[in-house]
Amino acid sequence: MPTTRELILTALHARLSPLAALTLRDEVLPERIPAAGLVILRDGTPGEPEVTLSPLRFHYQHRAELEVVVQASPGRASAFDDLIAAIGTTLAADRTLGGLCDWVEPEAPSPVDLPVEGAASLKAAVIPVVLHYTTADPLG
Repeated sequence: MPTTRELILTALHARLSPLAALTLRDEVLPERIPAAGLVILRDGTPGEPEVTLSPLRFHYQHRAELEVVVQASPGRASAFDDLIAAIGTTLAADRTLGGLCDWVEPEAPSPVDLPVEGAASLKAAVIPVVLHYTTADPLG
């Protein structure tokens, strides 16, 4: 049976999969970026939980990351902005991932331009996504 953490990360990936951009989970950056862009969900780290004792519960603020990359030649900035906005809209539509999570909160991206030799440069950012959830077991 999957852990609470895995269920939430799987649900987050499924929630992002309908985006126009290719959405991967814990994959290496491919050699070619699709025209609609690329989103890679990194599992991140659950961090130190707050603990309540009666009943015993572990309250996590798990920090996952979304690596967002766009390489469209004309209109790269606009395509990047559209993808970021689509991610925001998608996450805002269900902040509990179907009740698996207490709250999903994306943080602001810090975009960078990455030069690519012999090709259009990449516009990329990492978007931290804080997943608030509770488990009865720190390994679950």
